Amino acid sequence: MFEALSDRLQETLADVRSHGKLTEDDVNKAMRDIRLALLEADVNFRVVKEFTATVKARALGQDVLTALNPGQQVVKIVNEELTALMGGQKGSSTAREIVFSQSAPTIILMAGLQGSGKTTNCGKLALMLKGQGKKVGIAACDVYRPAAIDQLKVVGGQVGANVYEQGADADPVKIAKWAVDQSIQNLDDVLIVDTAGRLHVDSDLMEELGKIRKEIKPHNVLLVVDAMTGQDAVNVAEQFAETANFDGVIMTKLDGDARGGAALSIKAVTGKPIMYASVGEKLDAFEVFHADRMADRILGMGDVMTLIEKAEREIDEDQALEMERKMRKNEFTFDDFLDQMKMMRKMGSLSSILGMMPGIDKKALKNVNIDERELDRIQAIVLSMTPKERSNPKIINGKRRKRIAAGSGTSVQQVNKLIKQFAEMKKMMKRMTAKGGKGMPDISQMLGGR
Repeated sequence: MFEALSDRLQETLADVRSHGKLTEDDVNKAMRDIRLALLEADVNFRVVKEFTATVKARALGQDVLTALNPGQQVVKIVNEELTALMGGQKGSSTAREIVFSQSAPTIILMAGLQGSGKTTNCGKLALMLKGQGKKVGIAACDVYRPAAIDQLKVVGGQVGANVYEQGADADPVKIAKWAVDQSIQNLDDVLIVDTAGRLHVDSDLMEELGKIRKEIKPHNVLLVVDAMTGQDAVNVAEQFAETANFDGVIMTKLDGDARGGAALSIKAVTGKPIMYASVGEKLDAFEVFHADRMADRILGMGDVMTLIEKAEREIDEDQALEMERKMRKNEFTFDDFLDQMKMMRKMGSLSSILGMMPGIDKKALKNVNIDERELDRIQAIVLSMTPKERSNPKIINGKRRKRIAAGSGTSVQQVNKLIKQFAEMKKMMKRMTAKGGKGMPDISQMLGGR
Protein backbone atom coordinates (compact mmCIF):
# COMPACT_ATOMS: atom_id res chain seq x y z
CA MET A 1 0.00 0.00 0.00
CA PHE A 2 1.51 3.35 -1.17
CA GLU A 3 4.88 1.58 -1.38
CA ALA A 4 6.60 3.88 -3.88
CA LEU A 5 5.41 7.08 -2.21
CA SER A 6 6.22 5.75 1.25
CA ASP A 7 9.78 4.84 0.25
CA ARG A 8 10.45 8.25 -1.32
CA LEU A 9 9.02 10.27 1.56
CA GLN A 10 10.80 8.21 4.20
CA GLU A 11 14.09 8.61 2.34
CA THR A 12 13.64 12.40 2.08
CA LEU A 13 12.64 12.82 5.72
CA ALA A 14 15.49 10.59 6.90
CA ASP A 15 17.85 13.02 5.17
CA VAL A 16 16.11 15.98 6.87
CA ARG A 17 16.41 14.28 10.27
CA SER A 18 20.15 13.73 9.77
CA HIS A 19 20.81 17.50 9.88
CA GLY A 20 21.64 18.83 13.31
CA LYS A 21 20.57 22.26 12.12
CA LEU A 22 18.26 23.15 9.23
CA THR A 23 18.75 26.01 6.79
CA GLU A 24 16.26 27.43 4.32
CA ASP A 25 18.15 25.64 1.53
CA ASP A 26 17.70 22.32 3.37
CA VAL A 27 13.96 22.94 3.62
CA ASN A 28 13.71 23.96 -0.06
CA LYS A 29 15.53 20.79 -1.14
CA ALA A 30 13.23 18.63 0.99
CA MET A 31 10.16 20.34 -0.48
CA ARG A 32 11.41 19.69 -4.03
CA ASP A 33 11.87 16.00 -3.20
CA ILE A 34 8.44 15.79 -1.55
CA ARG A 35 6.83 17.56 -4.52
CA LEU A 36 8.40 15.08 -6.95
CA ALA A 37 7.40 12.11 -4.76
CA LEU A 38 3.77 13.26 -4.67
CA LEU A 39 3.60 13.98 -8.40
CA GLU A 40 5.10 10.57 -9.19
CA ALA A 41 2.45 9.08 -6.90
CA ASP A 42 -0.18 10.61 -9.21
CA VAL A 43 -1.42 13.12 -6.64
CA ASN A 44 -3.40 15.99 -8.17
CA PHE A 45 -1.07 18.86 -9.21
CA ARG A 46 -3.07 21.56 -7.41
CA VAL A 47 -3.12 19.44 -4.26
CA VAL A 48 0.67 18.95 -4.43
CA LYS A 49 1.26 22.68 -4.88
CA GLU A 50 -0.91 23.63 -1.89
CA PHE A 51 0.46 20.84 0.30
CA THR A 52 4.15 21.69 -0.23
CA ALA A 53 3.46 25.42 0.19
CA THR A 54 1.78 24.78 3.56
CA VAL A 55 4.52 22.43 4.77
CA LYS A 56 7.24 24.85 3.65
CA ALA A 57 5.63 27.83 5.40
CA ARG A 58 5.38 25.86 8.64
CA ALA A 59 8.87 24.35 8.30
CA LEU A 60 10.48 27.78 7.84
CA GLY A 61 8.82 29.07 10.99
CA GLN A 62 11.11 30.27 13.75
CA ASP A 63 9.89 27.54 16.14
CA VAL A 64 11.20 24.88 13.77
CA LEU A 65 14.52 26.36 12.66
CA THR A 66 15.52 27.13 16.25
CA ALA A 67 14.22 23.86 17.72
CA LEU A 68 16.54 21.41 19.45
CA ASN A 69 15.65 18.78 16.82
CA PRO A 70 14.41 20.69 13.74
CA GLY A 71 14.41 17.62 11.47
CA GLN A 72 11.98 15.80 13.77
CA GLN A 73 9.75 18.89 13.78
CA VAL A 74 9.60 18.83 9.96
CA VAL A 75 8.62 15.14 10.04
CA LYS A 76 5.85 16.03 12.51
CA ILE A 77 4.61 18.82 10.21
CA VAL A 78 4.56 16.51 7.15
CA ASN A 79 2.66 13.91 9.18
CA GLU A 80 0.06 16.44 10.35
CA GLU A 81 -0.42 17.90 6.86
CA LEU A 82 -0.74 14.44 5.27
CA THR A 83 -3.42 13.66 7.85
CA ALA A 84 -5.24 16.92 7.09
CA LEU A 85 -4.95 16.27 3.35
CA MET A 86 -6.89 13.02 3.77
CA GLY A 87 -9.55 14.70 5.91
CA GLY A 88 -8.31 13.95 9.42
CA GLN A 89 -6.75 15.70 12.34
CA LYS A 90 -3.76 14.48 14.34
CA GLY A 91 -4.49 13.45 17.88
CA SER A 92 -8.27 13.08 17.47
CA SER A 93 -10.46 10.37 16.00
CA THR A 94 -12.10 12.14 13.09
CA ALA A 95 -12.96 9.05 11.02
CA ARG A 96 -16.38 9.45 9.42
CA GLU A 97 -18.80 6.56 9.61
CA ILE A 98 -22.41 5.82 8.75
CA VAL A 99 -25.00 8.15 10.25
CA PHE A 100 -27.76 5.97 11.68
CA SER A 101 -31.38 7.07 11.54
CA GLN A 102 -33.45 7.15 14.74
CA SER A 103 -36.15 5.19 12.91
CA ALA A 104 -35.08 1.99 11.14
CA PRO A 105 -34.05 1.16 8.56
CA THR A 106 -31.09 3.44 7.93
CA ILE A 107 -30.87 3.62 4.14
CA ILE A 108 -27.45 3.63 2.43
CA LEU A 109 -27.33 4.33 -1.32
CA MET A 110 -24.26 2.97 -3.11
CA ALA A 111 -23.14 4.77 -6.29
CA GLY A 112 -20.18 4.45 -8.64
CA LEU A 113 -19.04 3.39 -12.08
CA GLN A 114 -19.32 -0.12 -13.46
CA GLY A 115 -16.35 -2.19 -12.32
CA SER A 116 -15.63 -0.10 -9.24
CA GLY A 117 -16.72 -2.92 -6.93
CA LYS A 118 -20.11 -1.67 -5.69
CA THR A 119 -21.76 -5.08 -5.40
CA THR A 120 -18.88 -6.73 -3.53
CA ASN A 121 -18.59 -3.74 -1.22
CA CYS A 122 -22.31 -3.90 -0.45
CA GLY A 123 -21.48 -7.30 1.04
CA LYS A 124 -18.36 -6.02 2.82
CA LEU A 125 -20.24 -3.10 4.36
CA ALA A 126 -23.11 -5.42 5.34
CA LEU A 127 -20.66 -7.79 7.06
CA MET A 128 -19.09 -4.91 9.01
CA LEU A 129 -22.52 -3.64 10.11
CA LYS A 130 -23.62 -7.13 11.11
CA GLY A 131 -20.50 -7.28 13.27
CA GLN A 132 -21.88 -4.19 15.03
CA GLY A 133 -25.08 -6.07 15.79
CA LYS A 134 -27.18 -4.67 12.93
CA LYS A 135 -29.72 -6.62 10.89
CA VAL A 136 -28.98 -5.77 7.26
CA GLY A 137 -30.89 -5.92 3.99
CA ILE A 138 -29.56 -5.28 0.48
CA ALA A 139 -31.65 -4.07 -2.47
CA ALA A 140 -30.69 -5.31 -5.94
CA CYS A 141 -31.28 -2.27 -8.20
CA ASP A 142 -28.62 -3.01 -10.82
CA VAL A 143 -30.79 -4.56 -13.52
CA TYR A 144 -28.44 -3.82 -16.42
CA ARG A 145 -25.19 -5.64 -15.72
CA PRO A 146 -25.45 -9.36 -16.53
CA ALA A 147 -25.49 -11.55 -13.42
CA ALA A 148 -25.34 -8.52 -11.08
CA ILE A 149 -28.41 -9.73 -9.18
CA ASP A 150 -27.04 -13.29 -8.92
CA GLN A 151 -23.73 -11.94 -7.64
CA LEU A 152 -25.52 -9.86 -5.01
CA LYS A 153 -27.58 -12.88 -3.89
CA VAL A 154 -24.38 -14.91 -3.44
CA VAL A 155 -22.59 -12.12 -1.56
CA GLY A 156 -25.68 -11.42 0.55
CA GLY A 157 -26.00 -15.09 1.42
CA GLN A 158 -22.35 -15.26 2.49
CA VAL A 159 -22.74 -12.37 4.96
CA GLY A 160 -26.24 -13.31 6.16
CA ALA A 161 -28.09 -10.28 4.75
CA ASN A 162 -31.63 -10.23 3.34
CA VAL A 163 -31.47 -9.61 -0.43
CA TYR A 164 -34.47 -7.91 -2.02
CA GLU A 165 -34.73 -8.42 -5.80
CA GLN A 166 -37.42 -8.47 -8.46
CA GLY A 167 -35.37 -9.71 -11.40
CA ALA A 168 -33.70 -7.92 -14.30
CA ASP A 169 -36.92 -6.77 -15.98
CA ALA A 170 -38.19 -4.54 -13.16
CA ASP A 171 -37.74 -0.79 -12.87
CA PRO A 172 -34.83 0.12 -10.51
CA VAL A 173 -36.74 3.00 -8.90
CA LYS A 174 -39.72 0.75 -8.13
CA ILE A 175 -37.40 -1.99 -6.82
CA ALA A 176 -35.78 0.51 -4.44
CA LYS A 177 -39.15 1.70 -3.10
CA TRP A 178 -40.43 -1.87 -2.73
CA ALA A 179 -37.18 -2.93 -1.00
CA VAL A 180 -37.62 -0.17 1.61
CA ASP A 181 -41.13 -1.49 2.38
CA GLN A 182 -39.79 -5.06 2.62
CA SER A 183 -36.95 -3.92 4.86
CA ILE A 184 -39.40 -2.19 7.21
CA GLN A 185 -41.55 -5.35 7.39
CA ASN A 186 -38.50 -7.52 8.11
CA LEU A 187 -37.33 -5.13 10.85
CA ASP A 188 -33.93 -4.51 9.24
CA ASP A 189 -31.72 -1.97 10.97
CA VAL A 190 -29.98 -1.03 7.72
CA LEU A 191 -30.88 -1.26 4.02
CA ILE A 192 -28.03 -1.00 1.50
CA VAL A 193 -29.18 -0.12 -2.02
CA ASP A 194 -26.93 -1.42 -4.83
CA THR A 195 -27.38 0.74 -7.94
CA ALA A 196 -26.28 0.34 -11.56
CA GLY A 197 -23.05 1.83 -12.85
CA ARG A 198 -21.86 2.86 -16.28
CA LEU A 199 -18.45 2.76 -17.95
CA HIS A 200 -18.34 6.55 -17.57
CA VAL A 201 -20.35 9.32 -15.93
CA ASP A 202 -23.35 10.13 -18.15
CA SER A 203 -26.77 11.77 -17.95
CA ASP A 204 -28.66 8.44 -17.83
CA LEU A 205 -26.66 7.25 -14.82
CA MET A 206 -27.17 10.51 -12.94
CA GLU A 207 -30.86 10.73 -13.83
CA GLU A 208 -31.61 7.22 -12.54
CA LEU A 209 -29.54 7.80 -9.42
CA GLY A 210 -31.43 11.05 -8.83
CA LYS A 211 -34.81 9.30 -9.19
CA ILE A 212 -33.87 6.54 -6.73
CA ARG A 213 -32.53 9.09 -4.28
CA LYS A 214 -35.70 11.18 -4.50
CA GLU A 215 -37.92 8.11 -4.03
CA ILE A 216 -36.19 6.48 -1.04
CA LYS A 217 -34.51 9.53 0.61
CA PRO A 218 -31.32 7.74 1.78
CA HIS A 219 -29.64 8.77 5.02
CA ASN A 220 -26.19 8.11 3.52
CA VAL A 221 -24.89 8.15 -0.06
CA LEU A 222 -21.54 6.44 -0.56
CA LEU A 223 -19.47 6.66 -3.74
CA VAL A 224 -17.38 3.57 -4.54
CA VAL A 225 -14.14 4.34 -6.43
CA ASP A 226 -11.20 2.18 -7.49
CA ALA A 227 -7.93 3.43 -5.96
CA MET A 228 -5.93 1.72 -8.72
CA THR A 229 -7.30 4.15 -11.34
CA GLY A 230 -5.49 7.08 -9.70
CA GLN A 231 -6.58 10.51 -10.93
CA ASP A 232 -9.39 8.94 -12.98
CA ALA A 233 -10.97 7.97 -9.63
CA VAL A 234 -10.62 11.58 -8.45
CA ASN A 235 -12.16 12.92 -11.68
CA VAL A 236 -15.11 10.52 -11.34
CA ALA A 237 -15.62 11.60 -7.72
CA GLU A 238 -15.50 15.26 -8.76
CA GLN A 239 -18.19 14.71 -11.41
CA PHE A 240 -20.40 12.83 -8.94
CA ALA A 241 -19.91 15.60 -6.38
CA GLU A 242 -21.09 18.20 -8.90
CA THR A 243 -24.22 16.38 -10.05
CA ALA A 244 -25.16 13.79 -7.40
CA ASN A 245 -24.04 14.94 -3.99
CA PHE A 246 -22.60 12.11 -1.87
CA ASP A 247 -21.51 11.93 1.75
CA GLY A 248 -18.30 9.95 1.55
CA VAL A 249 -16.13 7.53 -0.39
CA ILE A 250 -15.46 3.80 -0.21
CA MET A 251 -11.97 3.35 -1.68
CA THR A 252 -11.54 -0.12 -3.18
CA LYS A 253 -8.28 -1.98 -3.94
CA LEU A 254 -6.38 0.29 -1.58
CA ASP A 255 -4.08 -2.60 -0.68
CA GLY A 256 -2.91 -2.79 -4.31
CA ASP A 257 -2.36 0.94 -4.77
CA ALA A 258 1.43 1.42 -4.67
CA ARG A 259 1.18 5.12 -5.56
CA GLY A 260 -1.66 6.56 -3.47
CA GLY A 261 -2.68 9.46 -5.71
CA ALA A 262 -6.42 8.92 -5.40
CA ALA A 263 -6.45 8.57 -1.60
CA LEU A 264 -4.32 11.70 -1.16
CA SER A 265 -6.27 13.83 -3.65
CA ILE A 266 -9.93 12.96 -3.30
CA LYS A 267 -10.77 14.89 -0.12
CA ALA A 268 -8.98 18.05 -1.27
CA VAL A 269 -10.62 17.98 -4.73
CA THR A 270 -14.19 16.99 -3.78
CA GLY A 271 -14.44 18.06 -0.15
CA LYS A 272 -15.79 14.56 0.64
CA PRO A 273 -13.89 12.23 2.99
CA ILE A 274 -12.84 8.64 2.45
CA MET A 275 -15.02 6.76 4.94
CA TYR A 276 -14.11 3.12 4.27
CA ALA A 277 -11.26 1.26 2.61
CA SER A 278 -11.41 -2.13 0.93
CA VAL A 279 -8.02 -3.74 1.56
CA GLY A 280 -8.30 -7.23 0.09
CA GLU A 281 -10.50 -9.64 -1.82
CA LYS A 282 -12.10 -11.35 1.18
CA LEU A 283 -15.39 -9.97 2.48
CA ASP A 284 -13.87 -9.11 5.86
CA ALA A 285 -11.02 -7.11 4.24
CA PHE A 286 -12.84 -3.85 4.85
CA GLU A 287 -12.08 -1.17 7.42
CA VAL A 288 -12.94 2.33 8.59
CA PHE A 289 -10.52 4.81 7.00
CA HIS A 290 -8.46 6.72 9.56
CA ALA A 291 -6.48 9.55 7.94
CA ASP A 292 -4.04 9.85 10.84
CA ARG A 293 -3.26 6.13 10.84
CA MET A 294 -2.76 6.15 7.06
CA ALA A 295 -0.33 9.08 7.36
CA ASP A 296 1.61 7.10 9.99
CA ARG A 297 1.75 4.08 7.66
CA ILE A 298 2.98 6.19 4.72
CA LEU A 299 5.77 7.68 6.86
CA GLY A 300 6.80 4.29 8.25
CA MET A 301 5.51 4.93 11.76
CA GLY A 302 3.32 1.82 11.90
CA ASP A 303 -0.36 1.58 12.72
CA VAL A 304 -0.61 0.27 16.26
CA MET A 305 -4.28 1.22 16.78
CA THR A 306 -5.50 -0.79 13.78
CA LEU A 307 -3.34 -3.72 14.88
CA ILE A 308 -4.86 -3.59 18.39
CA GLU A 309 -8.39 -3.38 16.97
CA LYS A 310 -7.73 -6.41 14.73
CA ALA A 311 -6.38 -8.36 17.71
CA GLU A 312 -9.36 -7.42 19.91
CA ARG A 313 -11.77 -8.41 17.15
CA GLU A 314 -10.16 -11.69 16.10
CA ILE A 315 -8.34 -13.10 19.15
CA ASP A 316 -10.38 -14.83 21.83
CA GLU A 317 -9.23 -13.40 25.17
CA ASP A 318 -10.06 -16.50 27.24
CA GLN A 319 -8.26 -18.71 24.75
CA ALA A 320 -5.21 -16.41 24.79
CA LEU A 321 -5.11 -16.47 28.61
CA GLU A 322 -5.35 -20.27 28.61
CA MET A 323 -2.44 -20.44 26.16
CA GLU A 324 -0.38 -18.18 28.38
CA ARG A 325 -1.12 -20.46 31.35
CA LYS A 326 0.05 -23.48 29.34
CA MET A 327 3.20 -21.64 28.32
CA ARG A 328 4.03 -20.90 31.94
CA LYS A 329 3.54 -24.55 32.90
CA ASN A 330 5.35 -25.76 29.75
CA GLU A 331 2.18 -27.57 28.58
CA PHE A 332 1.98 -25.89 25.15
CA THR A 333 1.15 -28.54 22.51
CA PHE A 334 0.85 -28.68 18.73
CA ASP A 335 -2.94 -28.33 19.18
CA ASP A 336 -2.38 -25.04 21.01
CA PHE A 337 0.05 -23.95 18.31
CA LEU A 338 -2.57 -24.71 15.66
CA ASP A 339 -5.18 -22.64 17.53
CA GLN A 340 -2.75 -19.74 17.84
CA MET A 341 -1.93 -19.91 14.15
CA LYS A 342 -5.63 -19.77 13.25
CA MET A 343 -6.10 -16.68 15.43
CA MET A 344 -3.10 -14.98 13.85
CA ARG A 345 -4.35 -15.72 10.33
CA LYS A 346 -7.68 -14.06 11.09
CA MET A 347 -5.77 -10.80 11.57
CA GLY A 348 -4.39 -10.93 8.03
CA SER A 349 -1.09 -11.87 6.41
CA LEU A 350 2.03 -11.82 8.55
CA SER A 351 3.63 -9.28 6.20
CA SER A 352 0.66 -6.92 6.68
CA ILE A 353 0.83 -7.36 10.49
CA LEU A 354 4.57 -6.63 10.50
CA GLY A 355 3.91 -3.57 8.32
CA MET A 356 1.71 -2.10 11.05
CA MET A 357 4.38 -2.35 13.70
CA PRO A 358 6.32 0.85 14.41
CA GLY A 359 10.09 0.71 14.05
CA ILE A 360 10.02 -2.05 11.43
CA ASP A 361 12.51 -1.24 8.65
CA LYS A 362 10.47 -1.49 5.44
CA LYS A 363 13.55 -2.08 3.31
CA ALA A 364 14.65 -4.89 5.59
CA LEU A 365 11.11 -6.31 5.50
CA LYS A 366 11.26 -6.46 1.70
CA ASN A 367 14.28 -8.75 1.94
CA VAL A 368 12.44 -11.16 4.25
CA ASN A 369 10.56 -13.66 2.10
CA ILE A 370 7.55 -14.60 4.24
CA ASP A 371 5.91 -17.45 2.36
CA GLU A 372 2.28 -17.46 3.48
CA ARG A 373 1.88 -20.92 1.93
CA GLU A 374 4.25 -22.20 4.59
CA LEU A 375 1.37 -21.72 7.07
CA ASP A 376 -0.75 -24.09 5.00
CA ARG A 377 2.06 -26.66 4.96
CA ILE A 378 2.56 -26.37 8.73
CA GLN A 379 -1.18 -26.76 9.30
CA ALA A 380 -1.28 -29.83 7.04
CA ILE A 381 1.63 -31.44 8.93
CA VAL A 382 0.06 -30.81 12.35
CA LEU A 383 -3.35 -32.09 11.21
CA SER A 384 -1.69 -35.28 9.92
CA MET A 385 -0.47 -36.06 13.43
CA THR A 386 -2.57 -38.15 15.82
CA PRO A 387 -3.95 -36.43 18.96
CA LYS A 388 -1.32 -38.29 21.01
CA GLU A 389 1.49 -37.09 18.72
CA ARG A 390 0.28 -33.50 18.90
CA SER A 391 0.29 -33.68 22.70
CA ASN A 392 3.67 -35.40 22.94
CA PRO A 393 5.92 -34.86 19.88
CA LYS A 394 8.70 -36.91 21.52
CA ILE A 395 6.93 -40.12 20.44
CA ILE A 396 7.16 -39.19 16.75
CA ASN A 397 9.78 -41.66 15.49
CA GLY A 398 11.02 -42.22 11.94
CA LYS A 399 8.08 -44.39 10.90
CA ARG A 400 5.56 -41.88 12.23
CA ARG A 401 7.37 -39.02 10.44
CA LYS A 402 7.07 -40.85 7.11
CA ARG A 403 3.33 -41.34 7.71
CA ILE A 404 2.83 -37.66 8.66
CA ALA A 405 4.77 -36.50 5.57
CA ALA A 406 2.68 -38.72 3.29
CA GLY A 407 -0.57 -37.59 4.92
CA SER A 408 0.28 -33.88 4.63
CA GLY A 409 1.75 -33.96 1.13
CA THR A 410 5.12 -32.77 2.43
CA SER A 411 8.57 -34.29 2.85
CA VAL A 412 10.09 -36.00 5.88
CA GLN A 413 12.65 -33.16 5.95
CA GLN A 414 9.84 -30.61 6.33
CA VAL A 415 8.26 -32.64 9.14
CA ASN A 416 11.65 -32.91 10.88
CA LYS A 417 12.20 -29.15 10.53
CA LEU A 418 8.80 -28.32 12.08
CA ILE A 419 9.26 -30.68 15.03
CA LYS A 420 12.75 -29.28 15.67
CA GLN A 421 11.53 -25.66 15.48
CA PHE A 422 8.61 -26.45 17.78
CA ALA A 423 10.98 -27.95 20.35
CA GLU A 424 13.25 -24.89 20.13
CA MET A 425 10.25 -22.58 20.51
CA LYS A 426 9.15 -24.44 23.65
CA LYS A 427 12.65 -24.07 25.11
CA MET A 428 12.56 -20.34 24.39
CA MET A 429 9.09 -20.05 25.96
CA LYS A 430 10.34 -21.88 29.05
CA ARG A 431 13.26 -19.46 29.40
CA MET A 432 10.94 -16.46 28.92
CA THR A 433 8.42 -17.61 31.52
CA ALA A 434 11.23 -18.45 33.95
CA LYS A 435 12.28 -14.78 33.68
CA GLY A 436 8.73 -13.58 34.17
CA GLY A 437 7.99 -12.99 30.50
CA LYS A 438 4.42 -12.93 29.20
CA GLY A 439 2.51 -13.05 25.96
CA MET A 440 1.84 -15.21 22.97
CA PRO A 441 4.72 -17.09 21.29
CA ASP A 442 5.92 -15.70 17.99
CA ILE A 443 4.95 -18.16 15.26
CA SER A 444 6.73 -16.14 12.55
CA GLN A 445 9.95 -18.04 13.38
CA MET A 446 8.18 -21.23 12.30
CA LEU A 447 7.76 -19.92 8.75
CA GLY A 448 11.39 -20.29 7.85
CA GLY A 449 11.51 -16.64 6.68
CA ARG A 450 14.26 -16.40 4.11
